[in-house]
Amino acid sequence: MNKEELSTNQPVTLLDKRPKKRRIKSAGPIWMLSPVTFWMIAFLFIPIVLILVVSFMTRGTYGGIEYIFTWQNYARFFDSLYLNILLMSILMATVTTVICIIFGYPFAYIIARSSPKYRTFLLFLVIIPFWTNSLIRTYAWIILLRTEGVINHLLMSIGMISEPLALLYNNGAILVGLVYTLFPFMVLPLYASIEKLDKSYLEAASDLGAKGWQTFMKITLPLTMPGIVAGSLLVFIPTLGLFFIPDLMGGAKTMMIGNLIKNQFLTARDWPFGAASSVILVILTMILIFVYLRISKGNKDDLGVM
Repeated sequence: MNKEELSTNQPVTLLDKRPKKRRIKSAGPIWMLSPVTFWMIAFLFIPIVLILVVSFMTRGTYGGIEYIFTWQNYARFFDSLYLNILLMSILMATVTTVICIIFGYPFAYIIARSSPKYRTFLLFLVIIPFWTNSLIRTYAWIILLRTEGVINHLLMSIGMISEPLALLYNNGAILVGLVYTLFPFMVLPLYASIEKLDKSYLEAASDLGAKGWQTFMKITLPLTMPGIVAGSLLVFIPTLGLFFIPDLMGGAKTMMIGNLIKNQFLTARDWPFGAASSVILVILTMILIFVYLRISKGNKDDLGVM
């Protein structure tokens, strides 16, 4: 047997295989991230860049855009008319968020402290609205709240009112639609925070003689603050952009920034101004996310146990 046969018939050692394995492992995650990266570039970054470019263009005579650079679209947004629309949107989003916290926190607490059997049922009640399109759910509320609707008919039949109430096409109806649509986005983060709360802290507070409200204010509320902030973010930001609920349940009487953007693209055909309004909404959203991250980091640093 010659030297060439010996060299070709020798078994491959672990040292020979190790570089190949290392190359395969290092290439695996990159290949797996490729579809996600493509999705983010195609459906997030490119649309944002296009909107940003259009926002600096000029409105065409018959709609569309003309490729003439201008800052006028952003300057126009800071007119008192559009600032009032932005302030109204922030007000409606704030009220919606507060209502969701007031009703969502006790409900999430009940879910987290329930037995596994009832917990599953209560979570099912929270999630089941997602099985139906939000537009269909909004029309269901219109049927309930309209002048000849179920609620007015019930109140008149039992003699509580003599004539139908104006329950629809006002800010109250818009808030009902917004809270109902976004309520699960508040409950689920709150439930996650409350469910992972260490009960030993509550037991220690009870042993030290703390009352129920003291335990809640000093222990439960601070430790579940990340869930409150996360839920508030998940409710506040979508509220700013929703346009079909104010249109359908408010009768287009209350203009929010989502309605403004929709009207500029579809009705007024002022795409550059609509794009500028969208960019401002994105910037506002990014600021809120940055504040959330700072609060979350601050809570982790202060508590040290989360």
